[in-house]
Amino acid sequence: MDRNELLELLTPEGLRLLDDLAQEPAGADPVTRVSRLRAQGHAPALVSAALTQDRLRRKAVGKFGEFAERMLFTQAGLEQATRLRVAALHAGRFRALAPDHLIDLGCGIGGDALAAAAIGLRVTAVDRDEVTATLASYNLAPFENADVLNASAEDVDLDPYDAIYLDPARRTSGHSNTTRLTRASDYSPSLDFAFGLAETRAVGIKLGPGFDREDIPEGWEAQWITVDGQVVELGLWSPRLARPGITRAALVLNDAGSHEMTAAADSADVEVRELGEYLYEPDGSVIRARLIGDLARELGAGMLSPGIAYLTGDSAVETPFAARFRILERFTLDEKKLKRELKARGIGTLEVKKRGVDIDPATFRKKMSLSGKNTATLFLTRIDGQHAALLAERA
Repeated sequence: MDRNELLELLTPEGLRLLDDLAQEPAGADPVTRVSRLRAQGHAPALVSAALTQDRLRRKAVGKFGEFAERMLFTQAGLEQATRLRVAALHAGRFRALAPDHLIDLGCGIGGDALAAAAIGLRVTAVDRDEVTATLASYNLAPFENADVLNASAEDVDLDPYDAIYLDPARRTSGHSNTTRLTRASDYSPSLDFAFGLAETRAVGIKLGPGFDREDIPEGWEAQWITVDGQVVELGLWSPRLARPGITRAALVLNDAGSHEMTAAADSADVEVRELGEYLYEPDGSVIRARLIGDLARELGAGMLSPGIAYLTGDSAVETPFAARFRILERFTLDEKKLKRELKARGIGTLEVKKRGVDIDPATFRKKMSLSGKNTATLFLTRIDGQHAALLAERA
């Protein structure tokens, strides 16, 4: 979205058209929609902008629920926005601190600021991109306790604010087709700037889950968050916001609720043991937080192999922090033999997982020439220093 497209939408005609499009069923043919809207006399630019916005709104329901129906987005803004469920947790942490005024630097389309405003916090949202800041202003318009600034984070006078939330730009600038920045030194604002703010204020920072752990400041709490099986972010919380005695946390959010493992530091690994009846695949947040050892002790399990994030044990233990599989058989990692075995078992649907081996699962699956009605999971890994294949079923 560019400035002209935004101006088209922010007219009475544009907003009425968005409301009308929202009443149409999902999956309508886009060519038919364009032809109909043009025949009604709408300008081509408005039709294009409105249909794009309608598509983004429908896609945004997964992140924002019913709020998406009255919000405006860019493609990049939606992709980078915090899920409302997670943003509510961020806001709750600040509410516990009871700040006079929270500032959200790098607010994007305003997801985190919206959650903060919704629970009564006074919040100022800041973004350096004019279009993005305008969208944030529109999205936050229902809240009298929220306002928006179009400015760079480094240029804002921070004296009035006693709590700061930052979502540094981790992608190239633009509203679509952006690419990920691979070096933390290229983030905007810089992490040196962000960490320095914590000397006098409470600071929370949203980062990608793959952020280098060596760069996490001492005394900060690092919380990796998984939503519906996907690790979505690393939240860093300065000492004023960190929970007592916690520097590592793995939070799992799914349909069953909220589950968290916490620790004062990385947990010590457990010993490697022989292959048991079950294999456990730890959740990505547990792996990122290096809490595999604590999880293993809860499960009564051991490491399958040194340095590989699979656990094994003989007991079937329910846990939200790992997927459990029952081992059917162990094989050497021989493609021809595995192909015969899968065919003999009538396995036509195969989930391939790998750790510790240089194999592309999609390519490997194709080589198996699968056929049949049965399903299974195949783990390609190392055991006792040797490549191995474990045929398993989800328990």
